Amino acid sequence: MRVSIDTDVCIGAGQCVLTAPGVFTQDDDGFSELLPGRQEGVEDPMLREAARACPVQAITVETE
Repeated sequence: MRVSIDTDVCIGAGQCVLTAPGVFTQDDDGFSELLPGRQEGVEDPMLREAARACPVQAITVETE
C-alpha cells in the first residue's frame, strides 16, 4: 500500500497519530506527517482506519 497526506488540507487533528502511531506522527506545528520510510509498503492493520478517522480526508491510501 502507498499512503500520502495532503498537507494543504490537514488541520492537525491528530486522529491518524492516535489510530496508527506506527505510521503517522505530528510535526512541530502539530500537522500530521508520515514517519520516515512509511510512504510505501505500509502493512499496518490500522492504516485504513486512520484514513477514515481523518476529519478532513487528508489521507490517501492506495493499493499497489
